[in-house]
Amino acid sequence: MTRASIDRPARYEIARNWLPRYTGMPLDKFGDYILLTNFRHYLKKFAEKFNCDIYGEDKPMQALTNKDGLTIINFGIGSANVATIMDLLIACRPKGVLFLGKCGGLKNSAEIGNFILPIAAIRGEGTSDDYLPPEVPALPSFKLHKFVSEKIMAHGYEYRVGLRQLFADGDLKNKLDVACIIAAETIRTEDAGTTNHANRLLWAKAAFSSPRSVSEQMLMALLAANKDVTVASIQAATDAAIQTKVDAAVDVFADGS
Repeated sequence: MTRASIDRPARYEIARNWLPRYTGMPLDKFGDYILLTNFRHYLKKFAEKFNCDIYGEDKPMQALTNKDGLTIINFGIGSANVATIMDLLIACRPKGVLFLGKCGGLKNSAEIGNFILPIAAIRGEGTSDDYLPPEVPALPSFKLHKFVSEKIMAHGYEYRVGLRQLFADGDLKNKLDVACIIAAETIRTEDAGTTNHANRLLWAKAAFSSPRSVSEQMLMALLAANKDVTVASIQAATDAAIQTKVDAAVDVFADGS
């Protein structure tokens, strides 16, 4: 939902026509803040709590807004619907959009209200296997992840990633920093005919300029790729073992992006 999107009149006009068509709710009924969900039950609870009507009972999506200007939209199921509603929301130019879903874990340490930032996802849908090996996890945007985590901390809250011990382990971080620098130096001096050499050089440049950022991203990938390994064994890993893992993972990130 960028400024560029709004500055394209044709796209903006389409969104203004389609948002009411998809949700059944007039544009002037949308609030400044939007909750997205794919659970119809949440809409019913919202309507009961704030005594407001649900629009779009016969539409692909349903929406309603309380008297304080908070709108909730049930966009249905699937990433295609998420992309559609996010595109269409340029029509009402909201100040904030939050996805309201559900999450859980096998440990009982998480509490209601905790912020949970996923570090990786197992790709089990099958389609993406045509592009990447199954053992390569789906990773979030590192810059976005870093931005969100910093904002949470700036407001005095903590967040969970599932393996707090590892992300608080200074010795492990230092080992990863060194391993990334060594990998970068190896790439700098490797033969120009090495497969993916140009992209590997870009990764090496990033590692030299910001080793901690690169090593934190590498830690996310190593955790996802070695999910059956215990925290204790990761913390006890030798420098050589960490170096081997980092060297093997470099090409996952050296994609030119």
